[in-house]
Amino acid sequence: MRRARHLAWATLPAAAVLAAASCGGSGTGAQRGSVFSASWGDPQNPLEPANTNEVQGGKVLDLIFRGLKRYDPRTGRAMDMLAEKIDTTDSRNFRITLRDGWTFSNGEKVTARSFVDAWNYGASLRNNQKNAYFFGYIDGYDRVHPDSGAQSADTLSGLRVVDDRTFTVRLNQKFSSFPDTLGYVAFAPLPRAFFTDHAAWLARPVGNGPYRIDTYTRGFQLSLKKWDAYPGADKARNDGVNLTVYTDNNTAYTDLLAGNLDLVDDVPAAQLKNVRSDLEGRYINSPAGIIQTLAFPYYDKNWSRPGAEKVRTGLSMAINRRQITETIFRNTRTPATDWTSPVLGAEGGHQAGLCGRACDYDPAQARKLIQEGGGIPGGQVTITYNADTGSHREWVDAVCNSINNALGNDRACIGSPVGTFADFRDRIGRHRMTGPFRSGWQMDYPLIQNFLQPLYYTGASSNDGKWSNKDFDRLVDRANAETDTRRSIATFQQAERVVRDNMAAIPLWYQNGSAGYSQRLSDVALNPFSVPVYNEIKVG
Repeated sequence: MRRARHLAWATLPAAAVLAAASCGGSGTGAQRGSVFSASWGDPQNPLEPANTNEVQGGKVLDLIFRGLKRYDPRTGRAMDMLAEKIDTTDSRNFRITLRDGWTFSNGEKVTARSFVDAWNYGASLRNNQKNAYFFGYIDGYDRVHPDSGAQSADTLSGLRVVDDRTFTVRLNQKFSSFPDTLGYVAFAPLPRAFFTDHAAWLARPVGNGPYRIDTYTRGFQLSLKKWDAYPGADKARNDGVNLTVYTDNNTAYTDLLAGNLDLVDDVPAAQLKNVRSDLEGRYINSPAGIIQTLAFPYYDKNWSRPGAEKVRTGLSMAINRRQITETIFRNTRTPATDWTSPVLGAEGGHQAGLCGRACDYDPAQARKLIQEGGGIPGGQVTITYNADTGSHREWVDAVCNSINNALGNDRACIGSPVGTFADFRDRIGRHRMTGPFRSGWQMDYPLIQNFLQPLYYTGASSNDGKWSNKDFDRLVDRANAETDTRRSIATFQQAERVVRDNMAAIPLWYQNGSAGYSQRLSDVALNPFSVPVYNEIKVG
């Protein structure tokens, strides 16, 4: 039903470009006042809230927009932002009241229509927005964005403006956690300028967040300046951020050490052994809502046949997660023991150890289960991954070595690199996988639902392997309908046990966020999404 961000771990070319303008040089030496520089990558898509579903573009939108909710940069908890209150009596009909006094940076008042018009635009099939799926729970989505054919309505029937500060939302099913999803940027409001002169807005997006875009030169730098009239409590504590484009995070790290860059938010694996001494304590390694798994192509009968779950479980038990995370990632990854993330906490649905023995390294049991399940299809596991950046080759080789050692067969597993992330995703989208493939998942909002439903629900937008299980679907529907949060989470946990019992995907490790910064900066932190809390950084 919903689509969250797949992790590219690569800088991708922009699909559309903001108007180019000359910028000051990147690096510490070129900064003025309390402006600082940070590593970045050109966004994949135009900087529209409903069309950005990757990390680099999301960083910018999170700086220039504020929505109904905001996720606490420390706890990840959804807090009211522009929402004064969100009321419901049945978890299907919601009445949303806005705080007064909010405007966009062009002076236009933020009203209920700013949200309703933005959501209708994002949902419309005609506008081809990548985040359209996020509006799928709202009544009328099937007419605005049908699975096939032309749309038969221009607006969602479940949205209604009551007055300037109030609008109502009717969902097509109960979804008790709906308010907590509204901090995701797809639900941001849009000013009238977005609709009246769309090309001009794309050239310089106007939002309502603590920063405004100053200039952007593709492949070089996007410059953000503090918006002095920002009405929120989370005002910027610096004068601005120059997001400098790097296609190689090793180069960014070298520039940081040389004093030409202030902040790197993805320390390369090759530098982890030296980073603490290099930066003399200016290094962050903190948990993030990211999990890496091996997904399977269930549209291939070899992986969906009876008994194949034993083969998948056996492969899981042939992977020495502890050794791999310590040797390659130097404790910036933690062996996964469930299919969510520790950042949720126990109260949010994370169940440490849920995977049980199936995630323990046990070569003897691995061999036994694989044999009982009919053996590896074709006699060999091929793990497909994108090889354009990051350390995928290293960890895939390590996983295969572990499987080969456990099974006593040096050809039981091999890696299959695909040149670019775009080609990798294209193969997945075309259902051309014949064996397991890497799947990285970063949460869009800190709910157990976001780790389960988009990936494993029948027909879900990010269920790339086409896994389907009626018991899982039934439990997810029940969990969404629960009005009591504890019962809802408990029911989602039951659904997660179905994923476990079928080893729908092999959980590998949770990923930490990592960052290094210069002596100019203080109060540097990463939020639970592994993104720097830019507005709280101080310079000088």
